[in-house]
Amino acid sequence: MNIDVAELPDDSVLLKQKLVEFQILYEKEMGIMLEQIRLLRAQLFGRKSEKRRPDKDAPQPLFLFDVPEPEEIEPDEDDNDSEKVFVPAHSRKKSGRKALPDDLPRIEVVHDIDDNEKICACGCELSRIGEEVSEQLDIIPAKIQVICHIRPKYACKNCEGVQDDGPTVKIAAVAPQIIPKSIATPGLIAHVLTGKFVDHTPFYRQEKQFIRLGVDVSRASMCNWAMRAALFCQPLLNLIQDEILAGILINIDETPLQVLREPGRSPTSKSYMWIFRRGDPENPAIVFQYHPNRSGDVPKAFLRGFKGYVQTDAYAGYNFLEFEKDIHHIGCWAHARRNFMDVIKAQGKTKNRKTGSGDQALSYIQKLYRFEKEARTNELSPEAVYKMRQEKAKPILTEFKKWLTKKSTQTPPKGLLGKAVSYTLKQWDRLVGYLENGHLTIDNNMAENSIRPFVIGRKNWLFAGTPKGAEASALLYSLIETAKANKLEPYAYLRHIFEKLPTASTLQDFENLLPWNIDQAQLTSFCYD
Repeated sequence: MNIDVAELPDDSVLLKQKLVEFQILYEKEMGIMLEQIRLLRAQLFGRKSEKRRPDKDAPQPLFLFDVPEPEEIEPDEDDNDSEKVFVPAHSRKKSGRKALPDDLPRIEVVHDIDDNEKICACGCELSRIGEEVSEQLDIIPAKIQVICHIRPKYACKNCEGVQDDGPTVKIAAVAPQIIPKSIATPGLIAHVLTGKFVDHTPFYRQEKQFIRLGVDVSRASMCNWAMRAALFCQPLLNLIQDEILAGILINIDETPLQVLREPGRSPTSKSYMWIFRRGDPENPAIVFQYHPNRSGDVPKAFLRGFKGYVQTDAYAGYNFLEFEKDIHHIGCWAHARRNFMDVIKAQGKTKNRKTGSGDQALSYIQKLYRFEKEARTNELSPEAVYKMRQEKAKPILTEFKKWLTKKSTQTPPKGLLGKAVSYTLKQWDRLVGYLENGHLTIDNNMAENSIRPFVIGRKNWLFAGTPKGAEASALLYSLIETAKANKLEPYAYLRHIFEKLPTASTLQDFENLLPWNIDQAQLTSFCYD
């Protein structure tokens, strides 16, 4: 903050008044700067979770670096609520390790004493009165085998040399395969794709794993298998996309992606992976799409013809939704809550934390989440959820808006609290949109949770080589995450569809391979055969 001496008044009274004004302005600016510093330290060194510790007064463990730990908030519980909560009687969990699954094969190893020790001191033979059993978990490394396809040939020796219209040699037709003339079986392709897109193991690491098992499978071959398998699965992706558009709620999110060899673009250019998820619980479906930009034209093209609710964050690329006649745009309370969490992180450990404005705002939001948790716990129908929100959540929201409006006139707009208040008020009409229908969700967390596996994988493989590779990855993520959302084991599902797709020819054949039409018990038994 610079002071122009030439502009200072000569009168001592006016000069003092001017200095006081400068002092107030200086303190405000310093407060904002300190806030930003504390928030940055919390983001760099603090815990990332948004859960609040159950007991603030309990002694905390010592850390190597003396960095303030941010308090965190639990979205589903309200520890600031003054109402009494009666906890029903409950039983404690058993201590110790969990029992090993009964369906695992077991090999019994008997550790017996020598025969001469089975004689008592009195000379009588000891009788077996029981046994002690303890179990350990063993593992056998992956087993690789070669499947030899043998097709016998048949010919008529009596017709040798005779000219006729029929074939002289008969042989069985080649069985249809997902990748013809390849060494890769459905099981191998499913294993490789599960390794990359579920376990986040890049192809070059899998190449080394195969070498340890005594087989040379190049990363180039694995990449080629992934591209061709994705192309083969395109009909399933089309049906999954149709299922998303058939719902009443779509959650949308996006995350950056680097693609090295995009035509006409620098290798360091930022591309994006978009995610579209069916928000209502019937037939969970997820579609990933790669695009070289973050333009609003991407969701606009996907949503063409859709009628219902779309839930997003506050990114400006979604503003077009406000002008779509058949679409209701609703917001995300998790993002609003995150802004107030930043306020708390920036405050550090202060004595008046419980009475701070950030905590007051979070107490309102926390109550809203508590109502949602009660609805899930009691398994309320959409109609009952709608009624509950009108009776409980709506009054809280009305009170919260009054608090925000008042606070907006008392808080510097450049401070973290001012920004959080301003964000919430600007997004208010979208944030309260979830009250309109019991099928809607309070936040966009389903989309964020669905895109998280891609984000974790990106930390391992870092980038996509080509646009076609990014498109193939998007399709395979769509299949795998949709399978997981329908509680299917990814490897078993991929292996199943890779075996069935080559013979699928009708629409019904493809629909039978969609995750919500698959018998989970069949996949589970198949996986361990």
